[in-house]
Amino acid sequence: MICDFSYHLPVHLEFGYGKLETVGNACRQYGKKAILVISKGGSARRNGFLEKVTASLHREHLSFILFDQVTANPLLHTVYAGAAIAREKKCDIVIALGGGSTIDCAKGIAFAACNSGDLTDYIKGRIRGEKALPIIAIPTTCGTGSEGNTFAVLTDEDTHNKKALCSSCLLPVVSIIDPQVMSSMPSAIFSAVAFDALCHHMEAFLSSACQPFVEMQSLYAIQLFCSNFFRAYGDIEDKDAWYVMSFISFLGGMNIQMAGVTAPHALEHPASGLRNIIHGRGLAALVPCIFEKSISAAPQRFADLARAFGGETERDCVPILKSFLAEAGLTTTLSHEGVLPSDLDWMVRNALRVSRESLILHPKAFSKEEVREIYMECM
Repeated sequence: MICDFSYHLPVHLEFGYGKLETVGNACRQYGKKAILVISKGGSARRNGFLEKVTASLHREHLSFILFDQVTANPLLHTVYAGAAIAREKKCDIVIALGGGSTIDCAKGIAFAACNSGDLTDYIKGRIRGEKALPIIAIPTTCGTGSEGNTFAVLTDEDTHNKKALCSSCLLPVVSIIDPQVMSSMPSAIFSAVAFDALCHHMEAFLSSACQPFVEMQSLYAIQLFCSNFFRAYGDIEDKDAWYVMSFISFLGGMNIQMAGVTAPHALEHPASGLRNIIHGRGLAALVPCIFEKSISAAPQRFADLARAFGGETERDCVPILKSFLAEAGLTTTLSHEGVLPSDLDWMVRNALRVSRESLILHPKAFSKEEVREIYMECM
């Protein structure tokens, strides 16, 4: 059914092989000095991406300060540290080179450099911030889609709350998506981040805020995922497959911008916020159980998902997903990922409080007891 909707996503997208080396040209109109944000793990250095980016900046006579302290599930204190450097060194651009954690941290840095006070107040909506440094996003993983939306998911290291800072000023002014960069990922990382992208499409489609553009894009992306994931998973030289997987990720970021995420992300965030687990693997532990308990609330929606996967009825959706997870090496449990039985009471409370908006968008309303039951079944 067609309903009223709004759709606005003004991001300049540069997409294609070799685009990584155009970052200097992309930055020229936005400033002269960048803070270049990469992960603490050093993959950007090892894979040669940092060298290509800095060479491109030098060609355009742009200076930069390197900030290499980002970890998985980025922390608020890392954002504050980066923002302090950006202000001290008078940086006027933020360049994010890395996966979703790096891009989200860079967004936080861009925001905190221009807005004073505790970021938690902005995350909770107590204060509004309307300004951030211009952000150039260069994803090196095809999962979060952060290069295509206004969210920065950050973790408060004191409370373990994991929640999105959301502001229109966090939309990158330019996103440079180079599929060749994506193909450097180890297969285990690729499968986890790709499943996150798939969840974005499934959850946006199931969301009560889904709209016609999101619906079309989600089903199309799922069909593309089914025909390209294992091609890319098994062959880093399959350019067509890596083009498609990179596109799917960006499209997922756009879709959750418009329709949000639902129960899988709502219940995963407490787990990764508390135990610093890999987000995609946390989702893999939760999704089959959550979907199984949700089908009766939206049978037509799950039937549409199943058909996009190649099935026939709503009851085909979960078995198809379980089969995919097994083949992709993603069959797991929360306990295997590091969650302890003693964590469950806190996780239930946290999900219902911090992730409430996402739970509201889910087709089935879960009670406190049902949330706890899901966590227990997924242990």
